[in-house]
Amino acid sequence: MLSCRQLISRLSLLRQASTFACVRLCPDYVEVQEEQGNLLKYPQVWLRDNCQCAECFHAATRARKSHWDRGPLNIPVSQVAYNKERKQLEIIWQDKHRSTFDLGWLRERDFGETGRKHYLEEVYKPPAQLWGKTEFEDVKREFQYEDVLEQDAALRVWLEALAVQGFAILKGAPNDINVAKKLAERIGYIKRTTYGDVFEVKSKPNARNYAYLMTPLPLHTDMPYYEYKAGINILHTLVQSESKGGANTLTDGFNVASQLQKLHPEDFEVLKSVPVNWFDIGHDGDDSKPFHSLWRAPVICLDVDGRFARINQNTTKRDSRFSVSLAQAVSWYKAYDKFLEIAQSEAVEFKTQAGDVFVFNNLRMLHGRTAYEDAPGNKRHLVGAYVDWDIIYSKLRTLKFPNAKD
Repeated sequence: MLSCRQLISRLSLLRQASTFACVRLCPDYVEVQEEQGNLLKYPQVWLRDNCQCAECFHAATRARKSHWDRGPLNIPVSQVAYNKERKQLEIIWQDKHRSTFDLGWLRERDFGETGRKHYLEEVYKPPAQLWGKTEFEDVKREFQYEDVLEQDAALRVWLEALAVQGFAILKGAPNDINVAKKLAERIGYIKRTTYGDVFEVKSKPNARNYAYLMTPLPLHTDMPYYEYKAGINILHTLVQSESKGGANTLTDGFNVASQLQKLHPEDFEVLKSVPVNWFDIGHDGDDSKPFHSLWRAPVICLDVDGRFARINQNTTKRDSRFSVSLAQAVSWYKAYDKFLEIAQSEAVEFKTQAGDVFVFNNLRMLHGRTAYEDAPGNKRHLVGAYVDWDIIYSKLRTLKFPNAKD
């Protein structure tokens, strides 16, 4: 067999005959040099683990059939070749098993940096676009309610806006208490919480939740006391207050965390490492259905790649019990003050009107409300619903890749 370098030198002779310049068997991986210059490398163990033959893979369920006790580590490749007619990589293993892999299938699973980046940003999750107060008007997206409800193209763009910018406003919703529920079900499945499938935000006598008062509602995220807290909040304005108050406040929590990391790195480390006790105890008007929700998590949470994944902030739902050391508590309050200072400085204010649906990423956005006053014939009334991000991302992928098989 010619060396890979020798084969590459003959590219000009192979341009009409093959999409590959060469394949090469290396100690731990298989190397594929494409004619157009791309070098693809695949671990031998990964190739065996992902063999697509009928013996190893159940195509209808897209599932491996093999039952490895410890993984296929002791079965190296014996021979490797490229079938030009079928455009397939063919492998014979030392145990005589045979595997074939389509070129297109392999390209989609490229281990190179470019391939990984493409998959993570185009298929897995679109990267967030952080924004501050001065960028608000540039990132604000508005959609027509009926378009999102009836057109898949509009639904896709709306969901992408929620994933990237973190919020969007739908206009023209009817005076219907089921609007939030319909939008949630348009995406997939509504998230049921201790407040039911949907919830109403309005001034209530003997209020058991701070949101049911007419006082200012500080910047916060909903349900930090849930391990699996709601992904997006869908808030439909049925009646807006005619008083000067009742305006929405909003700030990008990921941007706040990013600014804190740049300006006060030590405080950032504190807020992403010190767990806070979040709680919600009581009932929502029905004392036969009490709840006692608790969750411990830092204000700033990162994902496995070190990117911002979740912000927990709710002054009204932060427990007086703080299960950390004295030193941690003191340093936490100092860092927390810096976080709130940045959040307030980057907050924007706007006022939705009847028929508007304000939807935002509850893992990212801090939202609030200015104080207002109800009056006879004018009582502020919103109806909300939640949807988990797992459901949203799933729907978005089916819209972007309707023919995806795996």
